Amino acid sequence: MFCINCGHENLDAAKFCRKCGASLEAEEETRLAVRETSAEARIGGEAETDEAETEIFSISPTLMFVKAGYVLAALGALLLVATFSAFTSVSAWIAVLIGLFLFLIPAFYHVKQKLVRYTLTDSKLEIDEGLISRSTRSVPIRRIQDVTVSSSALQRLLGFGDLMIDNASDEGGKVILKNINRPKQYADILLRQMRRLEQ
Repeated sequence: MFCINCGHENLDAAKFCRKCGASLEAEEETRLAVRETSAEARIGGEAETDEAETEIFSISPTLMFVKAGYVLAALGALLLVATFSAFTSVSAWIAVLIGLFLFLIPAFYHVKQKLVRYTLTDSKLEIDEGLISRSTRSVPIRRIQDVTVSSSALQRLLGFGDLMIDNASDEGGKVILKNINRPKQYADILLRQMRRLEQ
């Protein structure tokens, strides 16, 4: 919950702003009134609905290492089958089955990478993570203070890196978009959107 007086973020259960001490109950009443109006609009169709947010980009961490893992698993499986066939009395089908188990390692990391999604809309940045227990963190663009691109020598060579975002929140000041392709390009898009909102 944001204070209407100073804009400071507070807990939803708070009655007074931690920064300026202003009452937050009036804001809650306003929010409830807005919700009721929206509900009436959906039921009665008399009021107009809010304009939907525009998605600017939606990306996941790079799959470069996952693809390399699949190639290594295939080579390892072939080597394993050849070794078992040449030097042991184990059936070829059992050797193939054991070789296929090697693909479970890159498959695990593939699924893990796909469960992370970074989405930028015209008003906020969202970080979605998880499969069964899913968490979504939203950072309003207006609260972003700094955008930094960080890449190690290997990351620069392969064309990916981390995008570090500092925001004005007391709870968690830094958000990191890890191992994304072309991080400089996405940093420029985010900075452009920040400039648009400042105008």
